[in-house]
Amino acid sequence: MAYLKARVVYIIVFFTVIILGISSRVLTDVIPIFVSRHFGDIFWASMVYFGCRILLLKQRLMVSVYLSVLFSFTIEFSQLYQAEWINSIRSTVLGALILGRGFLSVDLIRYMVGIVFSYVMDYFWISHVKEKH
Repeated sequence: MAYLKARVVYIIVFFTVIILGISSRVLTDVIPIFVSRHFGDIFWASMVYFGCRILLLKQRLMVSVYLSVLFSFTIEFSQLYQAEWINSIRSTVLGALILGRGFLSVDLIRYMVGIVFSYVMDYFWISHVKEKH
């Protein structure tokens, strides 16, 4: 039962992060420019981390960290590959959200910030839940 409750929390956080990430891309006129430039990628990596936690709930947190970094970096480096077939996927809204459009080394830093921040939040949340029991 505890795993089911934890999975529900992770799913809620996962979708909340998606909403925040999309909002950071859409609401560029009403949020600070720093947020609109950087937070979309930070939230994207956070979403990847929490997606890993949903799927790998019984694994150590660091497994999700490693897989999130591997996945995020793989997606970013895949943007160096510019074949017509994958660019046609990237030209769709969903394709651009998942695969990105062009390689930016600063995105790797943003991904690390999102994953580390998510890990720290997760670690303290788990510690807090354990203290209650």
